[in-house]
Amino acid sequence: MGSRTLRRLAGLLAGPLLVAIFSLAILASAPQPAAAASGGRIGGGSFRSSPSLPRSYGGGSRSYGGYRGGYGGGGIGFPFLVPFFGFGGGGLFGFLILMAVVGLLVNAVRGGGADGETMPGAGRIAAERAYAADGPVTISQVQLGLLASARDLQDDLRRLAGSADTASNAGLQRVLQETVLALLRHPDLWVYASAEAGQVPFAAAESTFNRLSIQERSKLQRELTANVAGRRFSEPAATSPGRSDATSDYIAVTLLVASRSRLAIKGASSAEELRASLQLLAAVGADDLVALEVLWQPEGAGEVLSSEELLTAYPDLQHL
Repeated sequence: MGSRTLRRLAGLLAGPLLVAIFSLAILASAPQPAAAASGGRIGGGSFRSSPSLPRSYGGGSRSYGGYRGGYGGGGIGFPFLVPFFGFGGGGLFGFLILMAVVGLLVNAVRGGGADGETMPGAGRIAAERAYAADGPVTISQVQLGLLASARDLQDDLRRLAGSADTASNAGLQRVLQETVLALLRHPDLWVYASAEAGQVPFAAAESTFNRLSIQERSKLQRELTANVAGRRFSEPAATSPGRSDATSDYIAVTLLVASRSRLAIKGASSAEELRASLQLLAAVGADDLVALEVLWQPEGAGEVLSSEELLTAYPDLQHL
């Protein structure tokens, strides 16, 4: 067997092997949490190529709605990945971003070796072209566990779900800003939080965002209040809050944001860091906002979220 054939086989096996190793590692260290309670959801967005940027290497036009399905080698080592992505924190968020980039680069390297010989140099050029076609997308996730006495927050989110224009970027920006403002008005009720951000190539952004969205939505038994991509839905039971102990029960809120602007979110290990992370999200302009998800629970009549349920469903939360 010639050296050319060996190099080609190594290129074909390296990507899937790397994905398999990371998959086993994440399954061993992060068991899937069970759903805790019903919830609400606001979101929308569109993963379109920027008209001001070149499209010669792909991009296309794809819409993100949430009511439809869809998710979206040469020898690749960590030094090769470093220039293309970065993520803060860990857990499933960081893992999915890493896997999205690995998959993109593996495909690029394979494409670069389509002439019969797998060449890391050609693969890298193909990956750089795919990365630069529309620029990177920053995907950020901020989660909070607030004391259940923050019932006004739930009312604010329900009203926002009933009135927001989630079919336009300007409307989504308003949802983002109003949600952040509602959270910033309750700092005395913040108990747990987490904040992470990572940059991915545009070609991997939609699939990464969809997977993160599905992961967070799977924590809800069902969605009682929703306004996504211009489609509204609300069950009457959602207007009646559950009975809760204001000192031991919680409300969980998740913000998932995809933007073209680079966000230097450093985490949420303290109230000050959390406030800074929220303010960075609120500053994203309408033109830079690619997609948004706001999710909260509980939402149904008679439902509460205990501290055990909160930390089981959201294991990355840190006590402030």
